[in-house]
Amino acid sequence: MAKKFIRRFMPDHKVIRDNQSLKLFGNRLHDPNLWHLNRRSVSGAAAVGLFSAFLPMPFQMVLAGAGAILFRVNLPLAVATVWLTNPVTMPPIFYFNYVVGEKLMGMEPIPMDFELTMEWFTHELSHIWQPLLLGSVVMATIMATVGFFAIRGLWRLHLVRHYRKRKQRRHATR
Repeated sequence: MAKKFIRRFMPDHKVIRDNQSLKLFGNRLHDPNLWHLNRRSVSGAAAVGLFSAFLPMPFQMVLAGAGAILFRVNLPLAVATVWLTNPVTMPPIFYFNYVVGEKLMGMEPIPMDFELTMEWFTHELSHIWQPLLLGSVVMATIMATVGFFAIRGLWRLHLVRHYRKRKQRRHATR
């Protein structure tokens, strides 16, 4: 079952609750909904994590954790989902977000000579921040919605198959 598979990779919630660096969340970490594995909690965690992953900002995992606490969805899965954008996938994802924002704003593409320096980044960011931010929010919303409904659908499909197999086993034993 998918729930058993996911549970194998989940950290122990008591260890996380007792972590000194997470004391700032106080008793909010004691909410059992943050640790449950059910259709609502897992699909909500995917939505929160994907939304956070597509935003071009530092500390995306903190945003995902805060969102999981706010919406009372599975905290470890929300934080883990953020790693969809990692150092390898981040450049193409954020470039795509920029292109989407550029199209939505009706802008012409800005020719750029790429250099991997902080000076280049700060100079170019002043030109690209608006389409990047718009495209990122739009794509974050789309991906969170798709992720939410995909998890809900896959969970339901898994349950339907499970109940059919159980029904077949019952009829076979009669």
